[in-house]
Amino acid sequence: MGSFGTALGTMVANLSSHKRGWDDRWEEFSLWADRGKAIQEELLALVDEDTIAFNRIMEAFSMPKNSEDEQHQRRAALEQATKNAILVPYRVMQTASSALEILKAMAETGNPNSVSDAGVGALAIRSAVMGAFLNVKINAGNLEDKSFIEKILREGRELEASVCRKEDEILRIVESRLS
Repeated sequence: MGSFGTALGTMVANLSSHKRGWDDRWEEFSLWADRGKAIQEELLALVDEDTIAFNRIMEAFSMPKNSEDEQHQRRAALEQATKNAILVPYRVMQTASSALEILKAMAETGNPNSVSDAGVGALAIRSAVMGAFLNVKINAGNLEDKSFIEKILREGRELEASVCRKEDEILRIVESRLS
């Protein structure tokens, strides 16, 4: 979802950079497109990191637990793998939310014929952030480090609320340009 939302902002930037009569703005829109492409690539890399994080949890679950020492090693491995499985979707939240700056700029100044795509991109980013936060929350329930959980959940709630406010702002801009 995050990569898709970012791709929509990047598309609006590319369409705007090639709009007839906007030749003097080519560099401005090309810079936005480049930023969007970098965010897309980071989000796609995080998909692979998420798979690796999940696999590490599965590996930890399959560790032997016959002796006290094995149980301790298994618990430590699970704790570390779970922390990583929380941090990866949290990074998705952070990375996806950074695309909202591009989408806002495209809603405000992008090609008027594709401004609705900036709005759809904002909707997709919000969904990506909310979905990633659900993954943070489900993994947080299995972690023993309560101070880490409290911090990450508090920051996640703040980020989610910020994204929702920015999404609303972008949608208002889009609606005003559609009228």
